[in-house]
Amino acid sequence: MTASTTQTDIQKVEAYIAKVQAVRQEIGKVIIGQQEVIERLLISIFAGGHCLMVGVPGLAKTLMISTLSQVLDLKYKRVQFTPDLMPGDITGSEILEQRPDGTKAFRFIEGPLFANMILADEINRTPPKTQSALLEAMQEHRVTIGNKTYPLPEPFFVLATQNPIEQEGTYPLPEAQQDRFMFFLWVDYPELEEEIQVLTQTTVNRDVVLKPILNAADIVALTHIVREVPIGEPLVRYAANIVRCSRNKRGQEGDATVPDFIRKYLQWGAGPRAGQYLILGAKARALLNGHTHVAADDIRAVARAVLQHRIIVNFAAQADGITSDRLIDMILDRVKE
Repeated sequence: MTASTTQTDIQKVEAYIAKVQAVRQEIGKVIIGQQEVIERLLISIFAGGHCLMVGVPGLAKTLMISTLSQVLDLKYKRVQFTPDLMPGDITGSEILEQRPDGTKAFRFIEGPLFANMILADEINRTPPKTQSALLEAMQEHRVTIGNKTYPLPEPFFVLATQNPIEQEGTYPLPEAQQDRFMFFLWVDYPELEEEIQVLTQTTVNRDVVLKPILNAADIVALTHIVREVPIGEPLVRYAANIVRCSRNKRGQEGDATVPDFIRKYLQWGAGPRAGQYLILGAKARALLNGHTHVAADDIRAVARAVLQHRIIVNFAAQADGITSDRLIDMILDRVKE
């Protein structure tokens, strides 16, 4: 930790790390496999970020998030995003009511955003007007109704899901709104043995009681501790170079520092927020694994989740079968520590 860290602080951090390991074990009572997704969810929560989860139906995305909220003892709300959902349906609205003395006044009725953990289910199925209502909440942790601003409870996390199939009638998230999410998480099919275990456990009478391991105050403390994890200047430079390598315009036209594959395949690259999330994600991962400082492996481990929704490939890439995933691999191979 930092030079001013005391022995008491170190003991507190070690106690939190032990609790985080217990969180993983408790989640494992309900969720089979998906260890990488769970780790990245925890990293984003402890780093104070939001997650965009994409996967086909039936992969327990909703169950994973609700289980996480129980183990972390957080107030949880699920919002099913539909074409008729209005901004006031999620932020809340003011109603005119009559007081006992006969006078009338507006009273604010809180919407489902007034919780610690929000599941925005199938966020791409609601119009942009409602999608954009999340922007202030995600960035500022508050909502504005009329001329009044209402703070949201801390901690506050938005975990949005998207269904990659049945895209008819959907409203893809604009790039600027995707940038608000710290991680893009692809939830894939389970391995054979994991799927067998899922089938075995979910087709019998089985009552699982989850035990809360952390609480809201613990998570707020952990988000502060994550920022105290030290990172050397060379690794900050390494993170910056990874992000900068994803851009096809860094200087004058013909800048020799832009790799040829970026010139050929990239339409749009990552902005400075990606570098911030690379470092915060790496710090949270180091802490979760019981390390006292950030290593290059921590940065590389979170790079795909940070960059995948921030790198947009062009038509040439699509024609050559080059995905954003492949482009990220090429960037990580190119940029050295």
